[in-house]
Amino acid sequence: MEFSGQVLVEFLNVGIIIFAISIMSAYFILAVISLYAMRSYLRKNSNEYFEDLLRSPLAPKVSIIAPAFNEQLSIVENIRSLLSLHYNKYDIIIVNDGSKDNTLQLMIDAYDLEIVEEEPTSELAHKPVNNVYRSKKRAYRKLVVIDKENGGKADALNAGITYSDAELIACVDVDCVIEDDALLRMVKPYLSANDHKVIAVGGVIRIANNCEIKNGRLIKVRLAKNWLATFQTLEYIRAFLLGRMAWAHLDGLLIISGAFGMFDRKLVIKVGGYDHKTVGEDMELVVRLRKYMAEKEAPYKVAYVPDPLCWTEAPEDLSTFIRQRNRWTRGTIETLSFHKEIFLRPKFGLMGILSYPFWFVFEWLAPLIEFFGLFYFIVIASLGLVYWSHFFLLILLVYVFAVLISWFALLMEETTYREYAQGGALLKLMFFALLEPLIYHPITVWGAVKGNIDKFILKKNSWGAQQRKGFSKTGKT
Repeated sequence: MEFSGQVLVEFLNVGIIIFAISIMSAYFILAVISLYAMRSYLRKNSNEYFEDLLRSPLAPKVSIIAPAFNEQLSIVENIRSLLSLHYNKYDIIIVNDGSKDNTLQLMIDAYDLEIVEEEPTSELAHKPVNNVYRSKKRAYRKLVVIDKENGGKADALNAGITYSDAELIACVDVDCVIEDDALLRMVKPYLSANDHKVIAVGGVIRIANNCEIKNGRLIKVRLAKNWLATFQTLEYIRAFLLGRMAWAHLDGLLIISGAFGMFDRKLVIKVGGYDHKTVGEDMELVVRLRKYMAEKEAPYKVAYVPDPLCWTEAPEDLSTFIRQRNRWTRGTIETLSFHKEIFLRPKFGLMGILSYPFWFVFEWLAPLIEFFGLFYFIVIASLGLVYWSHFFLLILLVYVFAVLISWFALLMEETTYREYAQGGALLKLMFFALLEPLIYHPITVWGAVKGNIDKFILKKNSWGAQQRKGFSKTGKT
């Protein structure tokens, strides 16, 4: 009995080492690929003239669709931001998803809206629409407001799509601040495609907390003062510059952030729009689109633009943050479960043999392995079965690797876009990289574990609202 117990411990110890080496190897490879992809992107786009695209009759029309639920703190400023984008052929569809605050009235008053008769251009499932509004003023002719019964984000996006007549749809969070040239950069992959169809394009999301914002425009980038938001700033830099950049280069990207993503409207309608049954509607739609194109054996691509295009407010309190990560985890679980037939199927290309298994192991299972690994360690430590020298060596290796990966991401940021060039910001982020494995990472792991508990044990399906501060009169979030 004692011998079998020792064998089990040895087996689990080897498994933990293999898992640690695997995850470090995976992220190292992604970092190298990301570096190559970024250099290639910057070289190809160094002499691009977006003004030519702006004037081109070939530029496709884009509908920006933004669901709004209880957004009275920032709705007027955010619409103003969207109205001032540098692109000729676009309209803005704000979907008031049954807000219980003053969101709708603020839009009516600020933009002189009136009820109009509008016929849907397509049919997607969504809750009933009460009224459609347009402005009486020519200056706001691009703006359309749809007032509907509450149905959630996916439902609101479907409602917006049904009233769009554009070739492309840009689905955004209404509380985000979009860069002036964001549409120009997002549209470019569609016009550059030759032997394949671009079905979706994602962009970089950055943290807007403490940034200076006036009249809906980002005036000055500042690093967040709040510790939790600063950790998220570091995480977003690493995730978007390393992870998603690499996956896009490999053509294995499974997720486009719901904060800002662009899609082929007809194709989205063809696959049935956003799914109401998941809280991870952004990832699920991308996977479903890729799956559809693979089944049709049609060449396609999910493109990615690494330029900082969209700025969003990050949660600054733990309860809201954990609810967010809880929701992200449940969304990942639901998407992987809905499309489990993709797993290790060569028919679906790189998505089946690499992307799906990676998300399954390192995005879904990894937090659970870490969490239960802690309890396993407590048990074997209490039984005196821990080789402490080996344990500390492994912990040191993992810690150093985590810090170096974050520093590498900061190096890429510093040598490319340098958004955090103001005094002390880079050093502060490097310091937070030292603390992240000890403070921030355990919090994200708990949020993911809680997502699994809510999904499988408590059977929760709620989206969960995020309380935001909004943009104040001083121009800071």
